[in-house]
Amino acid sequence: MKNILKLLSVLLIGSLVFISCSKKDDPTDNNLFVGSYEGSIGYVKEGENKSTDNGKVTVVKVGNNYNFVFSDGIPDLKGVQFKSDGATAVISVDNDESKMIRITANELTIAYTKDGEAWVANCTR
Repeated sequence: MKNILKLLSVLLIGSLVFISCSKKDDPTDNNLFVGSYEGSIGYVKEGENKSTDNGKVTVVKVGNNYNFVFSDGIPDLKGVQFKSDGATAVISVDNDESKMIRITANELTIAYTKDGEAWVANCTR
């Protein structure tokens, strides 16, 4: 009887571990990258140039997209879609090299141009 009870306990614990460790946990589906990053940021538009070495970018997830809220009067970058790049990073969906954003749990790098505007960031948490 004790052996059967031990076997059932092991099977129950094993099944709980198996269920809770899903391989379908896509980093773009969770909030690991949401939060504030600090470091150098910048923005360029015709006739306008803003930059600082002590700026902040707050990453906000809205539905399936991300918004990047910049400090120091830099306009926000909104509606960026991402795909997973392994288990710890996401990169922007655009294959265009002028639209590069890479986020890890500890770093944010942006070199993104759109409609004559350019955003840059090299930040950490």
